[in-house]
Amino acid sequence: MPDINVLIDSVQKYITLSIEDKALVYSHFKNKKVKKIKRRELLLREGDVQQYYIFVISGCVRSYSIDKSCNEHILQFATTGWWIGDLYSLKNNEPSRLFIETITESNVLLISKLELSKLFENIPKLETYFRILAEYAFGTAQRRLIEHLGLSSLERYLNFKDRYPDVYDIVPKKFIASYIGVSPEFLSKMLKQMRE
Repeated sequence: MPDINVLIDSVQKYITLSIEDKALVYSHFKNKKVKKIKRRELLLREGDVQQYYIFVISGCVRSYSIDKSCNEHILQFATTGWWIGDLYSLKNNEPSRLFIETITESNVLLISKLELSKLFENIPKLETYFRILAEYAFGTAQRRLIEHLGLSSLERYLNFKDRYPDVYDIVPKKFIASYIGVSPEFLSKMLKQMRE
């Protein structure tokens, strides 16, 4: 049986699962395996249609786009207990504009729309859990946009470091630079100035 206690713990941060609910979740995954993914392996390529919701059991995953000048723009990092994906592609069955790649060796659960719908039918309050996550994600995206428009690069860097210490300690600085919207060279200069 896959170790889905991380998923159960994530759900129970927002809603309470009965013993029966937990048993249903466990039974749903009893014949499934956690997918062990090597470092730097793609879970989704731009142009593919995303087929699964991705839940990170362990490790670190990122989503990013590549612009016409071949610059990467990181949209999200996901570590243990986080979801990641291109919801637009998944919901609308359209080609993704994102890449999703592991940063470290990772264990993930892949849950199809159909599988998730079956869980919703059996445990309706799971929809509340996903609504809460969607609200948090929307609020986070708004805050990030406002900060990108109004804060300096240094302020954005310090906010990232404070908000996501678990991610900060894992990912290369060039990924942090991409996430906060600066070049790796600019971030290096900025960090050097901070140390002086």
